[in-house]
Amino acid sequence: MSESIDPIQREQQTVEQIRGSRRRIDAELSKVIVGQADVVEQLLITLFAGGHCLVTGAPGLAKTLLVRSIAEIFDLKFQRIQFTPDLMPADITGTEILDQSEDGHRRLQFVRGPIFGNVILADEINRTPPKTQSALLEAMQEHQVTVAGTRHRLEEPFFVLATQNPIEMEGTYPLPEAQLDRFMFNVLIDYLPEEDEVEVVLQTTSRRPEPIERLFNGDDVRRFHEVVQKVPIAREVVQYAVRLAAASRPGRAGTPAFVNDWVAWGAGTRAAQHLVLGAKARALLQGRSLATADDIQALAPPTLRHRILLGYRAEAEGISVEQVVRQLLATIPAPTGGPA
Repeated sequence: MSESIDPIQREQQTVEQIRGSRRRIDAELSKVIVGQADVVEQLLITLFAGGHCLVTGAPGLAKTLLVRSIAEIFDLKFQRIQFTPDLMPADITGTEILDQSEDGHRRLQFVRGPIFGNVILADEINRTPPKTQSALLEAMQEHQVTVAGTRHRLEEPFFVLATQNPIEMEGTYPLPEAQLDRFMFNVLIDYLPEEDEVEVVLQTTSRRPEPIERLFNGDDVRRFHEVVQKVPIAREVVQYAVRLAAASRPGRAGTPAFVNDWVAWGAGTRAAQHLVLGAKARALLQGRSLATADDIQALAPPTLRHRILLGYRAEAEGISVEQVVRQLLATIPAPTGGPA
């Protein structure tokens, strides 16, 4: 008779596994990725928290390579969907075809689309019309797709990473606010410093990249999601996250004057939920057992920048979303009596 593992002991083992994973993950990613430490951290937090991520950056910044490498480390099925103006919803979700068996009987058979994977790279999602963009909505929220009235469950874990190019706006379709809100973070990826870029050029022109070692599997990731949710966080820190999100909403009692002047629409409740969940994952990845206001502040920009819609006055004055988020952090007081 096999000896069963105590649930509390198993949970503690998973916590230790997460705490010790960051250095190993960084070591494997360094075989193919140079720099971009903040981007890597935010992607890992999204994965450990079970969310989805939007990456905004110019072409040629190794977005696809980074996502594929993370999928390899976690031994997850990677699928890339290149979004184009003629892409149809069925090209993503799959469709039913008429299949004839050897005995002559015909029946409809569902053929799965590329959405049936673990890590989905929706490349240049803003290059396809809203009808096709919305094919991801049900998958992201419910982890299922519905085709011809039949629900098909997606493989777990399920993680969508969508990229968009901020440079070329002609012929693109901006994501609607309802879909943007489904993304836990909007991560900005920028050009590397000269020293890092030199290292990239040297690595990619002098040798083939080393193979990436698989460190985890899908079962590990599912356990990570459960453990992250159980990380303790003070009620005052949760209130701080809620107040940050609420302060971004114009026309409400207690809203800062600059928000009423510059913001047309603020962040909803999902922003506070993602702030708290991300803070828990960040704490574990940094080897801490308690999420603090420091974590909330660090994750406020990627959590809020795609959820705050600026008004015409902000555009006329040259105010950016980043400035609004920075001023929110400077205006809303962090909890006292603990790390902040």
